[in-house]
Amino acid sequence: MYRKKNKKRRKFLWPAIGILGISALWCGIQWALPNEINMMQGKEHHFALSFPFKAQIIEENIGVLSVNNEPVQENIHRELEQSFTVKAENTGNAEVSLSLFGIVPVKTVNAYVFPEMEVIPSGKAVGVSMDTDGIMVLGTGYVSGKDNTIQEPAKGILKSGDLILKANGKELQNKEDLIQVVEEEGGKEIHFSINRKGETKEVAVKPVFSLPDNNYKIGVWVRDSTQGIGTLTYIDMDSLKFGALGHGVYDIDTKELMKIRNGKITKSSVNEIKKGEKGVPGELMGNVTDGDYLGEITQNSEVGLYGNIDETQKRYFEGKKVPIALKQEIHEGKASILSNIQGTKIEEYEIEIESVNHFSHNVSKGLVLRITDERLLSQTGGIVQGMSGSPILQDGKLIGAVTHVFVQNPEKGYGIFIENMIKQQNSAA
Repeated sequence: MYRKKNKKRRKFLWPAIGILGISALWCGIQWALPNEINMMQGKEHHFALSFPFKAQIIEENIGVLSVNNEPVQENIHRELEQSFTVKAENTGNAEVSLSLFGIVPVKTVNAYVFPEMEVIPSGKAVGVSMDTDGIMVLGTGYVSGKDNTIQEPAKGILKSGDLILKANGKELQNKEDLIQVVEEEGGKEIHFSINRKGETKEVAVKPVFSLPDNNYKIGVWVRDSTQGIGTLTYIDMDSLKFGALGHGVYDIDTKELMKIRNGKITKSSVNEIKKGEKGVPGELMGNVTDGDYLGEITQNSEVGLYGNIDETQKRYFEGKKVPIALKQEIHEGKASILSNIQGTKIEEYEIEIESVNHFSHNVSKGLVLRITDERLLSQTGGIVQGMSGSPILQDGKLIGAVTHVFVQNPEKGYGIFIENMIKQQNSAA
C-alpha cells in the first residue's frame, strides 16, 4: 500500500520537475544574454552560444549588420551556430529576437553600432548651473493665519517632487513669478498646472493670509535652480558636444532627478579639499560664478550631463584626442584617471580596474576601480564628491568615467562605460 502511493506520487512529480527544469533553463539563458550589444563600425565581434538559437534580425536601416560575413539584406530569420561573428557595417540600430530551437521565445537583444570616433578626455572641474523645468516643490508647510490659526493650504494637494508649470494659465519661469501670482490674487483660489512623475495634472490651492508676513501664502517650499561643481569627462571637437559627471544631478531634498529647462557650464577653480574617510565621503570645493561662460547644458540624465561647448571657448579645451573603447575591450588591471583637484590643473593618476561587469543593470556602475596613486590618496583619501566624471583611460583609449565612491572605502569606487555616455549624447542629436 505504501509503495503504491509512492509510485503515484512519483508519476505526479515528474511533470512538475520537468516544468521547473525548463523554467530554470529559460531563466539561466535570460541572465546569460545581455539586454544590448554595442559594436564599433567596421569591426567584427565574435559570439559563442551554448544553445541552438534561431534569430530574427530587424534593422531600422538595412545593412547595419552582417552575420558570418553575409550582409543582412532584409529583415530575416537566421539560424545561429554555436560560434558566429557579427560585423557592424554601418551606424544604426537593430533588434535581434532570439528563440530556443526556433520555438521558445527567449529574449530581444538591442544592437547599437557606434561610429569610430575620437574625443578629448578632459578631467577639468567646471561650474554647473541649472534651472528646473518648472518650480520644484520640496514640501508643504504651515501658514500662521488670522486669529493665530495654523493652516496648511497646500497639504495633500501639492507633493514633494511636483513641478509647478503654470498658475492661472501663466507660465512660471522662477519662484519670484509664483510669489507674484499668489500675492496678486489676493486670497482667491489659484489653479496650478503641475508635472507629477511625468504626468500633467491640474490642482487648485486657496491661499491663506499670513499675519507675520502680512501677505497671502500657499504654504510650500520650492526651488527653481541649483549650482555646484563637477568634472567634464570628454569633448567631441567635431560636434562641440560634451559629456560630464557620468550620473544624473538629483535634488538634494526630493531625491528626484532634476528636470531642467536650461543650464550652463562655467569656468571654475578648486580651492579646497575635504579629505574622504571611512563612512564620510570627501568633497572638492570651488568657486562657481555666472561669468566665464563655457557652454550650455541640454540634458540631465541618469548617466550624466550633456550639452554643447560655445564656439568661442574651443581653445579652453585643447588636448590630445583619443579613441573610445567599448566594454568588450576593457580588462582588469592598470589604468588611469584625469582629475582636477587643485586650482585648474589637470593631472593623471594611476588606478586599478578590479572588475568589469558587462551585464550590470545599473549603467553607471559597470566598473569597479581602486585608486593606487599615492599622490591622490595623500590629498583626497581616494574618490571624493566633485571627482564624478573624471575620465578613465586604459591602453591609450577612453573607457569610462568615475561615478561613485564606496563610502566605507573611499579608495574604491564605481565607473560608467564611456559607450553609455556617448549613446546618451547621441540620443538627443
